Amino acid sequence: MQRSRRLFLLIVFITTLAISIALPRQIKIDTQIFGKEIKIDKTVPNLSFFGFSRNLELKQGLDIKGGIQVVLEADMSQIEPEDRSTALESARDIISRRVDLYGVAEAGIKTSVSQDQYRLVVELPGVDQPQEALNLIGQTARLEFAVPVLDPNATSSAEAQVTSFSGTDLTGADLRLSQVTFETQDRQPAVSIKFREEGKEKFAELTRQYLNYPLAIILDGEIVTRPTVQTEIITGEAIITGDFSLEEAQQLAIQLNAGALPVPIKVLSQKNVPATLGQQAVTQSLTAGGIGLALVILFMSIYYGWMGIIASFGLVLYGLYTLAIYKLIPVTLTIPGIAGFLLSVGMAVDSNILVFERYKEEIRAGRDWKVALELGFGRAWDSIKDANIATLITGTILFNPLDFNFLNTSGSVRGFALTLILGIFISLFTGIVVTRTFLRLFYHPREKVVNKKKKKK
Repeated sequence: MQRSRRLFLLIVFITTLAISIALPRQIKIDTQIFGKEIKIDKTVPNLSFFGFSRNLELKQGLDIKGGIQVVLEADMSQIEPEDRSTALESARDIISRRVDLYGVAEAGIKTSVSQDQYRLVVELPGVDQPQEALNLIGQTARLEFAVPVLDPNATSSAEAQVTSFSGTDLTGADLRLSQVTFETQDRQPAVSIKFREEGKEKFAELTRQYLNYPLAIILDGEIVTRPTVQTEIITGEAIITGDFSLEEAQQLAIQLNAGALPVPIKVLSQKNVPATLGQQAVTQSLTAGGIGLALVILFMSIYYGWMGIIASFGLVLYGLYTLAIYKLIPVTLTIPGIAGFLLSVGMAVDSNILVFERYKEEIRAGRDWKVALELGFGRAWDSIKDANIATLITGTILFNPLDFNFLNTSGSVRGFALTLILGIFISLFTGIVVTRTFLRLFYHPREKVVNKKKKKK
């Protein structure tokens, strides 16, 4: 009993936290109660603690919220015909990584080949700054390091001896990591870079040969900075400075981390995409889900009595916990994702039905209701576990977390799989832990009902 009370307090704490997360960000109430006018217009702050911050808006996919569609064409003139398909797939993978780093979830990236035209169709749901995303996915971000070409007749400073710059074999391919930093003196945004082992040796050799001379850092054919080498750098670390805004520095770091595109890319078209299903379809889907949930609760309450009512309360908590986790991760909600959630609701109820039927069998066998309750959960667990493991395996294959090419890579299917997997874990918690704790504390059948069932045997 003491353990059940501790679990109950834990459930209360989790429920309180889930309510605070699941609440809409903007709460507006304008009503009258007993003749007294009540007005509330309050914005709930985002979650923030220990330096962690999370925007708790519910993210919506392209079919619900709309977004932008960009058509890109790859220039394959310098690529051998037999290598063009590989180059196109490589470009798709790099753009996909850039989109992921940019923070766009459930993006759709498809390739299209028609005769000598190689194209990529990129769909970005809910993008607020289309041009910024467009610049990010379309640029090649080719990084090069160039050494100075010196005028042997110049006798002035080392800077004045530089007539031009010449490329080297040190490029962005030698990078291990790039990230935004700030210059020590004026706190201007910059990008710090770290080289791989081979690149570290190349960079150390360049700084040793051209001590006191400038090195040019060239991005997409333009010199962004030409710092003077003041000492030999053997750590393999450097900083790219320039007249960057914070947003420009962040985009440059993303491009360098994702890698340079293997072929030049140009934008053929860009258009805003409205919600493919519209808000009415979303509302109808949610209404259908609500009706189904209400019918399930009604069935459980009528067929299993107080046990069904307690299980239904656990089902309500399941919905609350699910919404809170969707906002925390965050999960981009699409119509297939909603379908995965509704399917997992049925599985949550299925666990309780297995337990309750086992409980009824133990009661008919003449056992005390408390013993029957514990045996019901214990003996139903094997069936519940096996059924959910089978579904988890299927969901994991659909989600394809390791991006295997021979498996599904569709964003909509992955959205369905993700909500289904999350729903299984949450339903196990509410169906086994929450419902079991509530039954132990609040379910007390009348003795005459139990005795009546024993006599029927």
